[in-house]
Amino acid sequence: MEGARRTKAALRREVLARRDALPPEKRRVSGEAMLLAVANLPAYRAAGTVLAYCGFGSEPDTVPFLEAALREGRRLLLPRIERDERRLALHRVRGLGDLVSGPWGIREPAPELPEVGAEEADFVLVPGVAFDARGGRLGYGGGFYDVLLGGLSERPPLVAAAFEVQVVEKVPTEAHDVLVDLVVTETGPVRS
Repeated sequence: MEGARRTKAALRREVLARRDALPPEKRRVSGEAMLLAVANLPAYRAAGTVLAYCGFGSEPDTVPFLEAALREGRRLLLPRIERDERRLALHRVRGLGDLVSGPWGIREPAPELPEVGAEEADFVLVPGVAFDARGGRLGYGGGFYDVLLGGLSERPPLVAAAFEVQVVEKVPTEAHDVLVDLVVTETGPVRS
């Protein structure tokens, strides 16, 4: 287990360095392309309730995606980090004005918004650091999404939007790691 943690930590550093090195304009254009492709997926088009996230750092800017979901009349769920409990709490947001700055500077729903269960999501846009073609996902190391999604008896489609530089041959996974159903990059879906 300790070896797996070291391997994951090394891969995380390597992929984050590649993602951080992308020029801002390329990151913007590529992010728009991949999120447009996600929005055109049949599973997304059919979803009434979407669980997504606010991108931060060198992640794709998800704000246009979130705004479009709200404009289209979808219920939008966003996570709030509950640090003391080491979990993600989900809240329905009616507009991006419902967001506040949370831990690590990530925008998240204000704490007074009512909490919603993950089972209400029809579609999930999942963040991460590295992905592979079989759905392996390496997050930031907290296990928040694995706990949130691993507890669902029925999982909605889990889709990741990632830059090509985040796709690796194989993400090391453990039994508790939740795989995504599809990874979409700026050049399209990643297939095995």
